[in-house]
Amino acid sequence: MLARPGQARERLRLALDAVGADVVLEEDPCAIDAALLAGAAPQAALIALEPAVEDALIALEPALEAPGLLVIFDEADLAARREGWEAQRWIRHLAAKLYGHDNVLPPGHEQDVQLEPGRPPTPQQAHADAVLEPHLVEAAALAADLPEDRPGETAGALPATAWALVDDAPAVVAERPRAVPPPLPVFSHLELVALEEPAAQTGAGEPAAAAPGAILVIAGIGGPDAVRRFLVALPAGFQRPVLIQLRLDGGRYDNLVKQMARVSEIPVAMAMPGDPVSAGAVHVLPDGVGVAAAGDGLRFIDTPAGDEPILALPPAESAVLLLSGAGAHRVDAALALATRGALVAGQALDGCYDAEAVRLLAAGGMDLATPAQLAEQVSARWP
Repeated sequence: MLARPGQARERLRLALDAVGADVVLEEDPCAIDAALLAGAAPQAALIALEPAVEDALIALEPALEAPGLLVIFDEADLAARREGWEAQRWIRHLAAKLYGHDNVLPPGHEQDVQLEPGRPPTPQQAHADAVLEPHLVEAAALAADLPEDRPGETAGALPATAWALVDDAPAVVAERPRAVPPPLPVFSHLELVALEEPAAQTGAGEPAAAAPGAILVIAGIGGPDAVRRFLVALPAGFQRPVLIQLRLDGGRYDNLVKQMARVSEIPVAMAMPGDPVSAGAVHVLPDGVGVAAAGDGLRFIDTPAGDEPILALPPAESAVLLLSGAGAHRVDAALALATRGALVAGQALDGCYDAEAVRLLAAGGMDLATPAQLAEQVSARWP
């Protein structure tokens, strides 16, 4: 565990004790080097993020990027203020992350199963001791009073009724004139047209340029590490704009920009309403900022809560990647964009902290891959 002394460090230690973790090293990240961290040989690293440790984490990157090391980030100010039900919820999610399972329900929600040896009883065994004699005696006593049908006999005709609802005179039905069918429609004045409309012309006589696409990366709980691995795998000079939409409880998106900028070969900036979605950059979308297609391409706009930026992306030139913690309500819009030609994929279940949306995406026929493999896919599609 890497955290500065204080309330956040105490809360994180209690959380690790609650999940039964064996703490091999507990230090201030500013007081150790990469060799000391690597020498402890941890399987996971829990880091309390705050501005004072950012430079120290850069020096520890060689040890933090070791193969097989699980890195979990938590905001120090949130950890210090987390208590009660919220603290217990975070402990359950921490246990799921460390032990690689998806059970984050509180105690008492498990299914009670009473295990018994042997196979369950069959219906025949359930009625093996049933007593049939009383029912047979009752049937024999009632059989004489029931109507009897003998083989070969035909049923007699029912007596005809002597009354009628109409007079004996036959009814005269007047013939109706035969209806003349309406004339068939004439199609001789119609002509075939092209299935695709020609491109709209600008005032200068040139076709209007289509809005450029973007790669939208959606994540939540457990998502910062997956986003970090995705950005690390993107090659330098990658031109397709990357939009990061990662919901943070504390709203500290400025810290997220700094963290991603340290590992990304591509410039990382905060998305601001009115700015264009520029190529060759990573844009972090804070709350209340979305995208819209404008005449000169995609632009950032102010959006109300619940607005879906997936709907603004040009399908053939865009991608939507769902990582750990993505909301399940986003899956339908992503699948709809995939049917129109977009690249839609999700994070592999192995190592995915919150996989509800990813499982729904896989059920819809989309591929799952590690964050590094997702970066390879988008790089191959838009070299």
